[in-house]
Amino acid sequence: MNHVVWTQWDDLQAPEGVTVLGPATAPIDSDAIKEVTFYVPRYMSGLAGLEPIRAMPALRHVQLPNAGYDDAVAFRREGLTFCNARGVHDISTSELALGLMIASLREIDKFVLAQSSGQWLQGPRPSLAYKKVALVGFGSIGQTIGRMLEPFNVDLHAFTRSGANGTHTMAALDGLLPTFDVVILILPATPETVNLMDQRRLGLMKDGALLVNVARGTIVDSDALVAELESGRIRAALDVTNPEPLPSDHRLWQAPGLIISPHVGGNSSAFEPGMRALLATQLSRLASGEELLNIVMEGKGEGS
Repeated sequence: MNHVVWTQWDDLQAPEGVTVLGPATAPIDSDAIKEVTFYVPRYMSGLAGLEPIRAMPALRHVQLPNAGYDDAVAFRREGLTFCNARGVHDISTSELALGLMIASLREIDKFVLAQSSGQWLQGPRPSLAYKKVALVGFGSIGQTIGRMLEPFNVDLHAFTRSGANGTHTMAALDGLLPTFDVVILILPATPETVNLMDQRRLGLMKDGALLVNVARGTIVDSDALVAELESGRIRAALDVTNPEPLPSDHRLWQAPGLIISPHVGGNSSAFEPGMRALLATQLSRLASGEELLNIVMEGKGEGS
């Protein structure tokens, strides 16, 4: 069987029996995409990058460039398989999570602001070392964050739905929240995780604790977080927000004790080599008739 792939890289190498199209050879709004059987949306293209799926009648596989796939659910149809980019963003997102933690705890954001006016803000700051840390979500990225935290001698506790691999179940979260110095959110966006960190759970966090969200903005109740930050009781560092992009007049921008990065966890120089490597594996499996990796949805039902 011949396969026609569309990806943002026209120079992608493919095995025999696989034709590669891209922006230069087949603009995404051209009739040529009607022949596409394997589609890779441009990274960070959001819903606009998924819309061409509707104009691809021959499409059989969608390789998402993200680990999350909540936006893609609306595009399910019979005979269409979706794969996510599990593993591609592990190091990049974990790197940012670690950077946000250290920047917030050591108040590097304040140093940067003080630099322009020549202020010397001497004095002790909290260290990440020896803190009690919660990892809410312990998938591929969560496990990488956990490994990166090992040299800091933190007391790490991970939470998952199943409680597998030595993790706590999510049912234990409320009882343990008041004990953590740092709470890191790295779990998928699902109906069950919307506003997981609501007013009640944010209120359970200990005074002076730090909330880090590198997952999805919908997991945190933005209004409740603003209230907690304005009280000065906790700090936060967010790579994702709700809504997103964050409007310029949103109260989060002015909230004290908050660092915001504009959803750049996976959007680094590490993306392209990681994604190209995944595509090389996927196309090889496609050409040989093997099952693809990282299948998250098949037909109209969700996979594992």
